[in-house]
Amino acid sequence: MTRGHDITIEQGTEHVRVVKDGQVLAESRRPLVLRETGCPPRYYLPPEDVRTDLLTPSDTSTHCPFKGDAGYWSVPGATDLVWTYADPKPDVAAIKDHLCFYDTEIL
Repeated sequence: MTRGHDITIEQGTEHVRVVKDGQVLAESRRPLVLRETGCPPRYYLPPEDVRTDLLTPSDTSTHCPFKGDAGYWSVPGATDLVWTYADPKPDVAAIKDHLCFYDTEIL
């Protein structure tokens, strides 16, 4: 990591749920919790805990100098609601193929 910029990833025990317009998109009791300098904690969910059948791949991609290139997914009425790193940088390899939503509920 760059001096002054840290990322940690821990196995979480929180019960995380994502709901959009009354539809449960994801629910997990085994999130990875990513903490990054200057950002709120983010919950990366295993694909088995996400209703990927409800997601549509987006053409959007972004680059993070610390994590790598992210691809995005959408649902009707919510463009680029979720992202994933198919080939993350080695320091954050644990998040590979996990999905992260902008809005999550911690139960």
